[in-house]
Amino acid sequence: MTFAIPDPSLPRPRLRAALRWLLAAIYIAFGIVHLRGAHGFLAIMPPWVPYPLEVVLFTGVCEILGSAGLLIPRLRWISGVMLALYAVCVYPANLHHAFGHVTVSSLPSSWWYHGPRLAFQPVFVWWALFAGGVINWPFRKVPA
Repeated sequence: MTFAIPDPSLPRPRLRAALRWLLAAIYIAFGIVHLRGAHGFLAIMPPWVPYPLEVVLFTGVCEILGSAGLLIPRLRWISGVMLALYAVCVYPANLHHAFGHVTVSSLPSSWWYHGPRLAFQPVFVWWALFAGGVINWPFRKVPA
């Protein structure tokens, strides 16, 4: 299976590169936190998720591998797609944490934490797709 290498002529190459490196750093940090503190995240897992510990560990691995893939040109596109899908897939845990009145000792429980976290999740989806060269919005070139 081969994937198209993103076109280097995509709009805003410096912005895209900076956002790619920043997103990779964030997801590497998240991945390490998920791997090192997996038991702390079990409380926010919705009850319908099977094998919650394994799922938390898997999310950490996905975050780290997705980050690495963003930095490898041949894997950048598919990594952007997979990190966007990942952000969609973990949203139920964020919703459960916010609305299920779940308390986690290492995380805030106020809406000052949950509100921005829930609102920012779609931005993470866009960010992964933009950083991976999958989409150009809102920076697409407009024909004259």
